[in-house]
Amino acid sequence: MYDSGLMIGHFEPLHLGQMRSILAAAGQAKTLNIVIMAHPAPHPDFNITLQDKARWLQMACADLPFIHIHTTDEIELPLHESFADVSIDIAASNAKLQRLSDALALPAETVLFVAENHPLAQSDVCEQLIMPVLTTPLQPEFDSYAIARNPVAHWSALHPQVRGDYTKTVAIVGGESSGKTTLVHKLANYYGASFALEMGRLYVGTDLGGSEIGLQYSDYGPIALNHAQAIRDAAARATAPVTIVDTDFVTTQAFCEEYEGLSHPFVAACIDEFRLDHTIMLDNNTPWVDDGMRSLGTPEARGRFEQRLLDIFARHDIKPHMIDKPDYDARYRQALLIIDEVIYGK
Repeated sequence: MYDSGLMIGHFEPLHLGQMRSILAAAGQAKTLNIVIMAHPAPHPDFNITLQDKARWLQMACADLPFIHIHTTDEIELPLHESFADVSIDIAASNAKLQRLSDALALPAETVLFVAENHPLAQSDVCEQLIMPVLTTPLQPEFDSYAIARNPVAHWSALHPQVRGDYTKTVAIVGGESSGKTTLVHKLANYYGASFALEMGRLYVGTDLGGSEIGLQYSDYGPIALNHAQAIRDAAARATAPVTIVDTDFVTTQAFCEEYEGLSHPFVAACIDEFRLDHTIMLDNNTPWVDDGMRSLGTPEARGRFEQRLLDIFARHDIKPHMIDKPDYDARYRQALLIIDEVIYGK
């Protein structure tokens, strides 16, 4: 058992193979320092920061107090698809190790952990380094380079703490009786996805006694806040690369404008601050069904509300994917095609 160990990596994304290597290193050192570096070629579809990566590892290792997490954007770590033809600049490597050792005040006997096939583990290289090198077992079923290039295709390899940052939210919106909630449940079952329910309907049940008769302007802020938390919770426990959201903040704003005659600034802020990745809007061309909580059933009211939604989308520069099929099954299949294309790249 060594007193101090050091691991360095991009961890973008953190996957189960990397976690197993961390655990292997932690079993050989009383204290393991992990330094996270910026990825030189980040995935264009995901905005991942050093702080995101620090949070992943902090949460993953929260009950392992002997593992300490650090970040740096001052030292670069090269990216290699394969180690086969990689050559090591000994002087540059030693300079980086020295900078890290000084910055973290590492003990002189600190060892560096790398994978068995890493170029730094070669005998003619490691003997020239200022820090002894120990190896962790290879994780051949996890290809870090491939996972970084296509996290969606390697979803099962992602550490659970990571998945909330690699799932994409898809809101299903539309007017009353457009089949939103049924479609949400069908899509969630198809993709094995987590989902966030419509908070307005739940709020009416929990805070207004089951009827909208008491609904007023001051209720729209709490509804939006509850919805933001529901979306955050659904994404945090994401079970698939897509997370389905029943309605959105635009819909909440549309109802506020419809019933109260003015926009709500907090709801407007939620539209921009809690930006959903994709929106699918259902045309109001399905039969209207009165479920006791709906009031916009005339063709004129349905058309007016649909146009209100489109106006608010335009106001916030949101371009929804439109579904105009009047048949429910056709709508479902159209939604699948959209999600398969924008999320799964099919």
